[in-house]
Amino acid sequence: MDRGTVGSAQSGRLLVEVRKEGASAVVTPAGELDHHTADLLREPLEELLDKGHTRLVVDCSRLEFCDSTGLNVLLGARLKAENAGGAVHLVAMLPVVARVFEITGADSVFTLHETLADALADESG
Repeated sequence: MDRGTVGSAQSGRLLVEVRKEGASAVVTPAGELDHHTADLLREPLEELLDKGHTRLVVDCSRLEFCDSTGLNVLLGARLKAENAGGAVHLVAMLPVVARVFEITGADSVFTLHETLADALADESG
C-alpha cells in the first residue's frame, strides 16, 4: 500500500495533515475549523483535487469544532470531487461536529464511516 505524508499546515487553532493511503488521499484536520482557519483545510483539499486525487477521506477524529464556513469547505470539496467522478468520505466525527452536519442535513450528502479503516476498505467511491 502506498503510504506517506504529503504535507501539513498549521495555525494556532488548526493543524491539517495530508497523506496517501492506497487509492485515497487522507486529510486529517485537528483542532477548530472555522472562518479563521478554513483556508488551511480548503487549500490542501483543492490542491489534491486539482492533482487528480478524487477519493478524499477526511479523518475528523481530531476535529473539535466546525462552523458553517468549515462545512462549506467540505461541501465545496465534495461537489468538485463528485464532478470529477470521485467522493469525499468523512470519518469518526466527534458528536459536537456531527451535530452541525445533522442540523444542516449535510450528513445525508457525504459518505460517513465510523473508522478510518472502514473508509479505506470501502474503495467503491
